Formats: sequence, structure tokens, C-alpha cells
Amino acid sequence: MLVTLHVRRLLAVAVLVALWPQMLCAAPDEELLGKKKGYPIGKASNWSLDESVRVGSFSNLDRIFPHNTLKRSPAPSILKSAAKPPRITYKFDDRTLTLEDFLDRQRITGLMIIKDGEILAERYQYDRAPQHRLVSHSMAKSIVSLAIGMALAEKKIRSLDDNAATYVPQLAGSAYGETSIRNLLRMASGVRFREVYDGKDDLTRLGVKRVKEGTIPALRMFNEREAKEGTRFRYSSAETVALVAVLRAAIGGSVSDYLSERLWQPMGAEADATWITTRSDGYENGGGRFNAVLRDYARLGILLAADGAANGKQIVPKDYLLEATSWRRHPEAFQPRKATSYFGYGYQFWTYPGSKRRFALLGVYGQSIFVDPELKLVLVITAVARNASVGKESLASERDALWRGLVAQFGSW
Repeated sequence: MLVTLHVRRLLAVAVLVALWPQMLCAAPDEELLGKKKGYPIGKASNWSLDESVRVGSFSNLDRIFPHNTLKRSPAPSILKSAAKPPRITYKFDDRTLTLEDFLDRQRITGLMIIKDGEILAERYQYDRAPQHRLVSHSMAKSIVSLAIGMALAEKKIRSLDDNAATYVPQLAGSAYGETSIRNLLRMASGVRFREVYDGKDDLTRLGVKRVKEGTIPALRMFNEREAKEGTRFRYSSAETVALVAVLRAAIGGSVSDYLSERLWQPMGAEADATWITTRSDGYENGGGRFNAVLRDYARLGILLAADGAANGKQIVPKDYLLEATSWRRHPEAFQPRKATSYFGYGYQFWTYPGSKRRFALLGVYGQSIFVDPELKLVLVITAVARNASVGKESLASERDALWRGLVAQFGSW
């Protein structure tokens, strides 16, 4: 009996040792974010601003709002895990940190690192799992850009220098309607638009008007230019909404159906994606609210790292993608450290400073895909940050440190 008791104690100790890392490494702010309630899903009125429903809402947005569906591939591409994943480290706050440190410190729901098409790391927190569709926020803007490039290659759009009203006559005489597609892509209309995510800004006004009256009347509300178009970068989701209007007119249908056949299935997506639509007219949100599983965001990153090619086919027109993501192909006002204090801006993509072409898809609350085409390196992060603008907290700088550490680990900046 004493032997049996001793064995049980040893087994108990062994279990505690096995569980110790998980016990020490709870994700940040789990209780604040709704763990005890099973990470509940919010409502249309509180899904993003109420932290207690943010995890549930950011992974179930298509249960709150109407949406279109991009169908998965009948033959999903295989994502293999590396046989010997490397130990990932980066420097931050004068310390050398690991990937596990990053997850312990930041409110990350999902993270993937891909090198040469292989998974080096795949992590989930807050009870999220591979089957959850995670919200893109403004990463969706880059997907809109890819659709513009495809429509241009198919000559459904004749020129990026055409004004939006050329395709959407209902916008004629309005500031956005008289702005070129190229300048909408660069967020360079010069139209006054305030986007600060406080529930009272122009982004909110745009959204409310779209729900009540439709996308075109909402766009026509903003009709004052602060600057000549094409002369400055000023972030505005309304410009992406105008691009969605152009696309729908040019292709004669929904952007979701168009991309389902030309992007989502050809790149080998393993799961359906969804795109939230406006109840009044069925337009895709455009500026955000795209939803996909983490592995399909990774497949999108792999496609972009391969300059738009996948499964032996050129899916995204290469010339367009290179122009969209290379700071050298844009005027000085849109180059890194000119458009912003750090990033440059291409065609709905953020461009990195430096001699090599690196770029990012970014969304509020920490959503991000970082791409290094030369290294075939991709970092995908989904998150539930404290602030919509993550520059207000440590996530922005630590995320950048992690990305720079990855690049340094496999190449050079």
C-alpha cells in the first residue's frame, strides 16, 4: 500500500511538471476578455468596443452580420510542418526573447510563421483553434487591391488613371467619384475623412449611412478636399469602399464571387472565407470584416511571397503586385518615412523601409501579415489588442521586433 501511495505521488508530480508551462503561461487578460463566460459573442452594437466579447466576436463575426462566402478549394494545398522547427528569438527592451515570450506578453489569438512554404510555428490562444474564422479588419483592403489588379489584367478596368465615376456614374460630381482609381489605391484623394475608431468619427458616420441608405449615398457625404489628389497619403477606409463600388460595377457582380473563383480556390484555401456585407445594398464592407482561418491567411501570405503564383499558376498579375508592394514604384510622398514616420504605402499595402522589398497587410487591434518575398518568409498574427491603433501600446513595436528578428534569423535586413 505504501508503494502504491508512493507511485501515485510520483504520478501526481509528473502531471504537475507536464502542466507547469501551461499553468505559468496563461494568455494575457484572459478574464477581462471573457474566459469564464466561454468567450461570448457580442452584438452589432458592441462587438469591437466591448473587450469582454472581443475574442468571441473577432472569431465569429459572420454570426453577427450578413455576409458573402468565398468557397474553399476542392483540392486544398498542403501545408507541411518543418521537420525540425527552429527556436525563434528576437530582441526587445534590451532583452533576447522567444516566441513563447511574445505570446505571454501580447493578446494574440493566432500566430503562424512560414518559411519556404513550411510551417515553422502555429499557435493559438484564448481557446481559439484552426477551424475559427478570424477577422481581418483592414487586411481586407489588400484583398480589394488584388481584385483591382485582376480586373485590370482582364480589362474590366481599362486604366488605373480612370476616375471612379467612369465605372460608377452615381458618384459623378462627388469628390470620390472624381478621384482616380490609382489615387484611391494610394489613399490619396485629398478628401477630408477622420478615422480614429472612437465610435464618433467619420468611419462611424460612413458605416451608419451605408446601413441606412447604401454605399453610394454614404460616399457622397464626404465632398471636401483638403489637398490636391495624388499629393499626400491620408489613411481613409472610405477610399477602399469607393474601390469596392468600382469593382462591383466593373465586374458586374459581387467581389466575393469574383475572388472566390480567381483567388481563394486557386490558391488552395482549406476553408470557406466570409465577407460581411451592408444590409441595404449587399456591398462587401471592403475596408475590413473579411474572415478566414489562420492557415488560409498563411496561404495568402505564401502566394504574395511567391509574387502571386501558386500551384504552377500566376493567380495575381505579377506586374501589378510588384507595383502594389514596392515603395520604389511610387512617388516620394508615399515612400517609407514619408507617408508615415515608418511605413510607406503602395496600392492598399504597407511598405517597409530598406533596400529590399518587404510589405505588410495590417488591421486594427493587431491583425497582420508580413511578407518577405526574397526569403519566402511569412508571419501571420491575429489579435485582440487593447487599442484599435496598436501604436498606443507595446504590440506595434514588439511585433515589429519579432518580424525583424525573423528576417535576421534567416537573412538580413
